[in-house]
Amino acid sequence: MELNGAEITVRCLQEEGVDYVFGYPGGSVLYIYDELFKQDKVKHILVRHEQGAVHAADGYSRSTEKIGVALVTSGPGVTNAVTGIATAYMDSSPLVVITGQVPTHAIGQDAFQECDTVGITRPCVKHNFLVKDVKDIAPTLKKAFYIARTGRPGPVVVDIPKDVTAAKAEFEYPKTVSMRSYNPTIKGHAGQIQKAIQLLSRAQRPMIYAGGGVVLGNAAAELTQMVRGLGFPCTNTLMGLGGYPASDAQYVGMLGMHGTYEANMAMQHCDVLLAIGARFDDRVIGNPVHFFEEPRTIIHIDIDPSSISKRVKVDVPIVGNVREVLQELNKQLAAHKVKPDADALKAWWSEIDLWRSRDCLKYDRTASIIKPQLVVEKLYEITGGDAYITSDVGQHQMWAAQFYKFNKPRRWINSGGLGTMGFGLPSAVGVQLAHPGETVACITGEASIQMCIQELSTCKQYHLPIKIINLNNRYMGMVRQWQEFFHGNRYSESYMDALPDFVKLAESYGHVGMRIEKPADIEGALKEAFARKDQLVFMDFLTDQTENVFPMVPGGKGLSEMILV
Repeated sequence: MELNGAEITVRCLQEEGVDYVFGYPGGSVLYIYDELFKQDKVKHILVRHEQGAVHAADGYSRSTEKIGVALVTSGPGVTNAVTGIATAYMDSSPLVVITGQVPTHAIGQDAFQECDTVGITRPCVKHNFLVKDVKDIAPTLKKAFYIARTGRPGPVVVDIPKDVTAAKAEFEYPKTVSMRSYNPTIKGHAGQIQKAIQLLSRAQRPMIYAGGGVVLGNAAAELTQMVRGLGFPCTNTLMGLGGYPASDAQYVGMLGMHGTYEANMAMQHCDVLLAIGARFDDRVIGNPVHFFEEPRTIIHIDIDPSSISKRVKVDVPIVGNVREVLQELNKQLAAHKVKPDADALKAWWSEIDLWRSRDCLKYDRTASIIKPQLVVEKLYEITGGDAYITSDVGQHQMWAAQFYKFNKPRRWINSGGLGTMGFGLPSAVGVQLAHPGETVACITGEASIQMCIQELSTCKQYHLPIKIINLNNRYMGMVRQWQEFFHGNRYSESYMDALPDFVKLAESYGHVGMRIEKPADIEGALKEAFARKDQLVFMDFLTDQTENVFPMVPGGKGLSEMILV
């Protein structure tokens, strides 16, 4: 069967079971858009900016076990999408981004809307392709989906020139993929697993540190089984929230720059550390020199061998799929009837409970002005902890991570590695489409929301009843906090003194707007908003301008050098 390149592209998406493509049309992808128009299996979601397209595909992917797909045109379409691609790359989110390109004969001629897509995206993709022959579209897209989802997931860009989408070829979608240079290790080494079991059984002050790999690897159940079976304390990174139930007694909170006192102190003073799907990045362990002032033995499980001993030298590396390795670990722990030293573990928990008693997340609950922490706590209560929460980046993101207890994986959708302002709203678009009828809330700030606020139009077009919680302190909050702590209260360009009326702005897009100024009105406003099942509600909470996120590990300091309230 002969089809043109555009038909082949759409047929490949159908073969992969793609439900949604998030995109924005332009000259070089018009043939593809024409073919999308002719069918109804793959639904296209028209965003209002290409950055929004990739973030929406990213939110869709993170909240499901599927690959998000975006479609953008050449030139500025690609460059607008790069922020979204880099965001997905830093957080290992599996995407396939199809980009248009000028005709093959015009490549390198500075043609209208031409850019070197492969060159520009190379540093921020798992892999990318330039398709120069229509016969290569199907096998290339098959490889793209395979690469995106296997091993350590990530975004893959497929750049297709316009003339290739017009040319014809016989269509056959490959059933399998074979790539000599790409064969990720799935099963952990049996000998290394045995070493890990011996260390865990002898640990006096054990600690389990779980990152985003647990969520991406669908290993939350296996992690929970192991933690509860051993009786060890567990902490999650920002990206790992929901990988272990936050309401569980063995959970000591998030660790890192804005982690809990007890999580950071336990991480610093443990004698055996089991790291699972985590990177030991700078926001998690602080200064590596300080981290190694306390001796400990480290076991590290990760699908990506390049992440092991990258920042911190580990003693027992286990390369493999997190879920499969944990399944084998659990099996071996049960077979060997491993029982930790009960007395030592009891003493360790007593020390942790002493750290817990510091109540590091306390804030003034009697204040006459709205405290942002209270808004997040009330949001948790009203949604029963069962909502999908997206966030932008800044203080509001940290408060969401600290005060919304995530008990399930894939409920917390945020930009961790790149820290992308503007991520919250478009990612919520993808989440709501992936989970129609479910509660989706976007926690944001007045600076972040304006980065991609045009996606309110997308929400209107597709009737997406997202609830936006804008913690409005009239500052770029985290920038202001750093300026207060480290720059002598010189608030250089962090004050937002020309903000829109968010209520009127939301209403102008056809949504419901609410302004909340008093603590006593928080609960009622949230209940009213969530009662509006079929409407997007923009809640503008005017919050305390001086409130800071605590605890805080200053840059360059160690985990035990926290600034507390």
